[in-house]
Amino acid sequence: MKEKKEKECSLWDLYAVYFLVALSAIAINVPPLDQTPLRTALGLLMTLFLPGYALVSALFPGKKGLGLLERVALSFGLSIAATPLLGLVLNYTPFGIRKDSVLATLLLFTLLCALTAHYRRKTIEGEESFSLSAGHKAFLPENRLDKALTVLLLLSIIISLSVLVYVIVTPKQGEKFTEFYILGPAGKAENYPTALKTGVNATVIIGIVNREYEQINYTLRVLLGNESLRTQGIPLVHNQSYSAEFTFSPTRNGTEKLSFQLYRNESIEPYRSLHLWVKTE
Repeated sequence: MKEKKEKECSLWDLYAVYFLVALSAIAINVPPLDQTPLRTALGLLMTLFLPGYALVSALFPGKKGLGLLERVALSFGLSIAATPLLGLVLNYTPFGIRKDSVLATLLLFTLLCALTAHYRRKTIEGEESFSLSAGHKAFLPENRLDKALTVLLLLSIIISLSVLVYVIVTPKQGEKFTEFYILGPAGKAENYPTALKTGVNATVIIGIVNREYEQINYTLRVLLGNESLRTQGIPLVHNQSYSAEFTFSPTRNGTEKLSFQLYRNESIEPYRSLHLWVKTE
């Protein structure tokens, strides 16, 4: 009975791996959990630690040879090595490198390694099987130099992971710019109304997208030759877009420049400018 209880205790870490794998699959795919910080935390764990830990447990089911700290360090290293290799294999399959295929592959790889570790530990007799209760005893070696190197390794892992998490979680500010475009009446960059007849309506689509990382008060001016056809204020926050049809009707024959001028905040010079040459008969 005591031996059976010890066997169960030696498998607690693998039960935790099973639980975290299942929780990761739910948190990454099921709303509303997929919109919470839990998704990011479990995604990092699933990518950077669990596959390597399961693989180390399968390769070293006994407590001899590796202490707990060495297992932790190897878990991170093997996870970082295995994840891109699995992605490379996926690239040559019909599934390709997509979120669902990568997640499924990581989950399957981690579960297979954990199940292998589970089986191998059960085949090891008595106290020779690795367990967290036994592993913590070898967490720090007795030798002073080895102890200092072990602490240094542990600090390096913590600092590296902290920097990695900060880089992933902190939003990065990219290049600031504004998208400004005109499209034909079908919503494509073709078939612009450039050959018209007097008094006949023509339509284009005007689009603006704010990528400036702040709210911008745009002013849109449309001119046909020297004649102002529209002046409109368009306030947009970061990542907000504006798209609308603009219909005009030439009143004179000849070739004129249809200008679209976009002003930013209180500027007196156009921030962006587009134009079409319109010929009217």
